[in-house]
Amino acid sequence: MADECPKCEDGLPGWLATFADLMSLLMCFFVLLLSFATMDAVRFKKMADSMKDAFGVQQEIPANDIVKGTSVIKQYFTPGKPDATPIEEIKQQTSEREKEFLDVQDSKKAQDLDIDMAQAAIQAKLEKEVEQQAQELQAMLKKEIEEGLLEVEREGTNIIIRIQEKGSFPSGRANLDPGFFRVISKITGVISATPGKIIVAGHTDNIPISTKRFRSNWELSTARAVTVVHAMLSNSKLDPKRILIEGHADADPLVPNDSSKNRAKNRRVELIIKRGRDEDQGETITASQ
Repeated sequence: MADECPKCEDGLPGWLATFADLMSLLMCFFVLLLSFATMDAVRFKKMADSMKDAFGVQQEIPANDIVKGTSVIKQYFTPGKPDATPIEEIKQQTSEREKEFLDVQDSKKAQDLDIDMAQAAIQAKLEKEVEQQAQELQAMLKKEIEEGLLEVEREGTNIIIRIQEKGSFPSGRANLDPGFFRVISKITGVISATPGKIIVAGHTDNIPISTKRFRSNWELSTARAVTVVHAMLSNSKLDPKRILIEGHADADPLVPNDSSKNRAKNRRVELIIKRGRDEDQGETITASQ
């Protein structure tokens, strides 16, 4: 069959040149027509509008109301009223990290509670001891208290032994009455066996003093406190490091200095036994003048 098929000539066929010339002439013809034509904008817009009406949205109607159903079941719109869904069970899951944090917080709270309870127990025990010590002092010094020479009272965990000027010091002097050494010995015997700081504070009234020995009430109040301390240190069981001396002059009166009776009450030396954790642990106190 390959021998029966005529052999094609080389190159393009002859009719192709005529066809190419025809296409070129047609293109030139349409280009000339387009160059001679004029564009009518109004007419083009009308044509575009007619195409829009034919293929686009023909009319825009604003929807002011909610679209209502047109089914055979309901012909009107009703808003829904959803019922609350009851939850019978609530589940909560805690991560391992949160569990560790909660465990630490609970442990810390328990430790703080234990510390508070322990401190409250210690405080209650201390107050009981102080009350017992105050009662012991009042019983031992009952005679002096009834005579108005001493006063013993408790303020919190502190015991205050108030030595009045009557029977202890001559007026305007810092020499302790010889008969009062026995009272100081009683007091020292009790407080030397119990822990705590001991503050010895001297006080005067508001009448100024100016003698060869005492230039002011400050020196007089301090000198009287020093005299009491020397009398207390005659007991070797009392540690001098526990003692602190103070002189207040008339700066801290018990009552107003408006009568001779009140001024006599303000002239005193106070022994303040301070009890507490720091004091009972033997905090060092330096004696000074």
